[in-house]
Amino acid sequence: MSRTSKQQRLTRLAVATVLSGACVISATGCQVALNGQTLPSPYYLQDDVQYFPAGPEFKLPREAAALKAARAEEKLNRR
Repeated sequence: MSRTSKQQRLTRLAVATVLSGACVISATGCQVALNGQTLPSPYYLQDDVQYFPAGPEFKLPREAAALKAARAEEKLNRR
């Protein structure tokens, strides 16, 4: 075998390895994070979806009431 045929053979083997690796990776169906996006697996349509009902729009009513009461008390103490 000549040197060029060995080099061509190695090049073909490397290309075939990379292509087969890409095929295996793309066919596994796992969740992938790509450029800040979380992309679903191919089986996301069969996945069970959990439903979380909407909660109150303002999440801190007690803290807001406590702050309002503290401001009112502070205002009374200043007089």
